[in-house]
Amino acid sequence: MRYLFEEYAFDTDRRELHRGADTVSVTPQVFDLLDYLIRNRERVVSKDDLINVIWKGRSVSDVALTTRLNAARTAIGDSGEEQHLIKTLPRKGFRFVGQVLEINRSDEAAAANSVVQSSTLGPGLSDKPSIAVLPFHNMSGDPAQEYFADGLVDDIITALSRFRALFVIARNSSFTYKGKAVDIKQVGHELGVRYVLEGSVRKAGRA
Repeated sequence: MRYLFEEYAFDTDRRELHRGADTVSVTPQVFDLLDYLIRNRERVVSKDDLINVIWKGRSVSDVALTTRLNAARTAIGDSGEEQHLIKTLPRKGFRFVGQVLEINRSDEAAAANSVVQSSTLGPGLSDKPSIAVLPFHNMSGDPAQEYFADGLVDDIITALSRFRALFVIARNSSFTYKGKAVDIKQVGHELGVRYVLEGSVRKAGRA
């Protein structure tokens, strides 16, 4: 599973945290803490919950837990003062409050089998409805948001690919137009599709 939030991508399968194109180094315990908070972001997580997950129920001091929380906040650009991603609720626990986009790798694998490569369509249009999703334009002015914008397009392609009656152009074909000024009609002709989706992403603020 991949979780996208702000300019970060949290990959639970590869146990990697990325900020834009850069890998953020975190210790295994900090990674596990972030993993648990993000997965359980719909509820308040207690101190005991975190101790059971990270230390397997062993007795640890509050200082040890606070140290890991501070390291987790630092890794994702948060702090104990701001708490715009990891919020502390006194006498209750903690909660991840950032807006998260989930991308399931099993869905990506299934989509890879159902997405139609542009070369299979030939020079003409398919008899079935067909669509290409172009890379979204990053309007935030922050280069780190490119990773989030690309992940959003990946998610749209994955979702559309679940419709068997719809031909969806593969990512590696549509992303050849990334960063280029395009003519939609020309793109449709080159990829052999009836519909072309383009869009933009702007970071509106912190959750």
